[in-house]
Amino acid sequence: MKKKILIVDDDPRNIFALKLTLKARGYQIETSTSGQEAINILKNQDNINAVLMDMMMPDMDGYEAMKIIRRTEAIKDTAIIAVTAQAMPEDREKCLEAGADDYVTKPIDVDQLLNVIENLS
Repeated sequence: MKKKILIVDDDPRNIFALKLTLKARGYQIETSTSGQEAINILKNQDNINAVLMDMMMPDMDGYEAMKIIRRTEAIKDTAIIAVTAQAMPEDREKCLEAGADDYVTKPIDVDQLLNVIENLS
């Protein structure tokens, strides 16, 4: 059974593109358009292997969502891949400090993303 991945992004177009790409490769996909919704999904589904977390979202951004996930005992070990359009050198460090296991930039290089997903879990 392939991994189950939660895609978190406030832009439905990004979710649509990632979902198509990952489903075509055999992954199971859950989606969320907010950090809080993602946290609720993780708390209620114990079979999610990795989260693709958009960093720039309204209300609760990916940094805050990751910090909450890491502080929540039941879900703190979930693999999180930060996804950001920002590509400044300090952004990677900021994502890792907030709790990301790895980091990819937009536009997403699918081969790089698949490599990251396979290496995390």
